[in-house]
Amino acid sequence: MAQVEATTERIIAADAETVFDALADYTGTRAKLLPEHFSEYEVREGGDGEGTLVHWRLQATSKRVRDCLLEVTEPTDGQLVEKDRNSSMVTTWTVTPAGEGKSRAVVTTVWNGAGGIGGFFEKTFAPKGLGRIYDAVLAKLADEVEK
Repeated sequence: MAQVEATTERIIAADAETVFDALADYTGTRAKLLPEHFSEYEVREGGDGEGTLVHWRLQATSKRVRDCLLEVTEPTDGQLVEKDRNSSMVTTWTVTPAGEGKSRAVVTTVWNGAGGIGGFFEKTFAPKGLGRIYDAVLAKLADEVEK
């Protein structure tokens, strides 16, 4: 099994604290940021950063759907880590200052991919697809906080 990784980033015209707070707001803002690839969104515990337990279904392709139950931690300032209880998938959101009134939001997802030829295709194509999905999330995040 090879580890698969997808990373997407965006400069957002809002300070890092505002951007981070929006990402960490699972009961409010976060649901508004999700494109059509996400369904069955539900906050089961907490709702604001560390200690949140959130569920959703992620449909990366027409045939590939993941049922995700994510535990949220904040290991360092400006960082949210979502660990899926149902798989090896871990998504890390990192928000840092990027100049006056701007921030850099980076999202990285890693998971243990399949072996063999299926794993080759997964490692080749999944990061691009997931990158497009998270690029849409970051675009909605920018629209939300740049108001």
